[in-house]
Amino acid sequence: MKRRITILVLLIIQMAFSQTKNKAADALFDKMYYVEAAKSYEMSINSGDNSREILQRIGDAHYFNTQMRRASNWYGKLIAEYPNEVAPEYLFRYAQSLQGIQNYELAKKWMKAFAAKQKTTDVRAQNYSLKNVTIEDIENIKPSFVLENLEINSAYSDFGPMFYKGDLVYSTTIDSSYVKTSKYGWNDQPYLNMQLGKISETQSNVTFKEKFGKDITTQYHEACVAFSPDEKTIYFTRNNYNGKLKRDSKGINNLKIFSATAVENNNGTVSWKDVKELPFNSDNYSVGQPTVSKDGKKLYFVSDMPGTIGSTDIFVVDILGNNQFSNPRNLGEKVNTTGREMFPYITDQALYFASDGFLGLGGLDVFESRIADGNFDSPSNLGAPLNSNLDDFAFIVNEETNRGFVCSNRKTGKGDDDIYSFERFCSQSINGYVFDAISNSKIAGAIVILKNQNGEKIAETVSQIDGKYQFGSTLNCNSTYTVEVSKDNFNSNNKSVIMPNYSGITEVPIGLDPALIVRENGLLKIKIGIIFFDLDKSDIRYDAAIELNKVVLLMHQYNSVVIKIESHTDSRADDQYNLELSDRRAKATRDYLISQGVAPERIESAIGYGETQLINNCSNGVPCTEAQHQINRRSEFIITKM
Repeated sequence: MKRRITILVLLIIQMAFSQTKNKAADALFDKMYYVEAAKSYEMSINSGDNSREILQRIGDAHYFNTQMRRASNWYGKLIAEYPNEVAPEYLFRYAQSLQGIQNYELAKKWMKAFAAKQKTTDVRAQNYSLKNVTIEDIENIKPSFVLENLEINSAYSDFGPMFYKGDLVYSTTIDSSYVKTSKYGWNDQPYLNMQLGKISETQSNVTFKEKFGKDITTQYHEACVAFSPDEKTIYFTRNNYNGKLKRDSKGINNLKIFSATAVENNNGTVSWKDVKELPFNSDNYSVGQPTVSKDGKKLYFVSDMPGTIGSTDIFVVDILGNNQFSNPRNLGEKVNTTGREMFPYITDQALYFASDGFLGLGGLDVFESRIADGNFDSPSNLGAPLNSNLDDFAFIVNEETNRGFVCSNRKTGKGDDDIYSFERFCSQSINGYVFDAISNSKIAGAIVILKNQNGEKIAETVSQIDGKYQFGSTLNCNSTYTVEVSKDNFNSNNKSVIMPNYSGITEVPIGLDPALIVRENGLLKIKIGIIFFDLDKSDIRYDAAIELNKVVLLMHQYNSVVIKIESHTDSRADDQYNLELSDRRAKATRDYLISQGVAPERIESAIGYGETQLINNCSNGVPCTEAQHQINRRSEFIITKM
């Protein structure tokens, strides 16, 4: 998006600018008539005025109009002339304009200078510190998009696509119903209106169908729409206009979000009635670029309202019905930066938005923040060719088909901002780590096998010294795979994984229990051989000690494990006799473990239950074989704490 369109959606960087001696140019600049303002400032410079203020303003006039080569030239002169006086923001804009002309090496230098000057006072300084992610990392992102320029694009601005009843609503400065239209001073282009396009069967092209929303169209800007899930309510962005334009104390005409309700006409067409301002609008700041969650309960939007972290942030409100909404909530520093976050689009799986506050290829880049447990993950750059050295924004996608639309003012387009269709190729890979499920320590040397949904082995690897493993195979999205792990002295384990319907890496950590530990009926138990006692005795025999020593060894290996001991008999002999005998045996077992160095406090209890907890039907009077009775004669070591 050219920064002029940022203003057409009127959500731009608002800074305190010093006035220059050229009052006429300042007036044009303050009205955001940047084309004419730049010409006027240049005349002042040619007359000998090289003040810091005028160099800032001429740089900004080109920067806000996405004339990056001109902006970088003027910012370069500003920094050279006033190296100690220039504000950090101009280092940032200089680096951004250099990225816009693909001078990435010099851009890196000035991003570092910006980060050093801002230190930790600006989130962008951290994002651009180049410690975790570099421009090279962004450039090396595996391409997963194929873009096509649409037939509906013109030499002017076309942007802001949104799905509607199988078609596409979009904003354009072209209006075929007028021979001549009024023009907006920002960029010397006509005002924006909405049209409806027909999406081709292949979803790769869109053709003009008809004008859209004539009931909500004014002589000024309407753009960037969203619909309720039932498509009976529209939310759209418009100038602060109610019969006439309203301006704030600085003379700026801010934007507002309006809603309207669909009314079915007899001929099958739809009219939009009952146009209302949303209650969190203001004459003093802008709100715009709405997007509605798929359940219809939340409305996300962009604003520079009080509480904004940067120039523009993404906010959210709860939709309460009857034109009632909760108070706006800022999405916070996970998503928002001190730069510009714009054009949000929410799905069940992710929040997509444009930003210049995170490391990117230049201008606005499209980022994806996956939704995990109701929270947004750290945003990731979607890479080229979706993103370019100029502005890329207004991304919308059908997550099921991986097809959608995005806007860009890249030089290969037809003119200004163009809409592109895209197909997102989806591929996944699996990595993870193997760990001891009791101690959480990492396990090296485990054999890790990947199988497809038919049970066929497709890859095999071995966990490294830090327990990590990875498969080099490219996997299909939205498909099921199984990861199987085995290691000597551990029980094998496996995990079934359904690949998400987006490209990326899915981490699959797998825990292994030590071979002596089993999970039964929701309990964790130390499983050893049968402990035999002599008839009517509770003394620990030599063969019983061999088995108990396995428990001792495991408890020495896992110092945090706490157990309780339970001893059981079969149903033969007197009930009370069995209860007392099993209790003596349980306590004799406890005493043996303590004698071998197990701390007494690590044995929570040692209780005999006699024949009260039989695990088969061999109760009193029921004929059973010796093998069936043997099942009930058992000692159990149940882990209560790890």
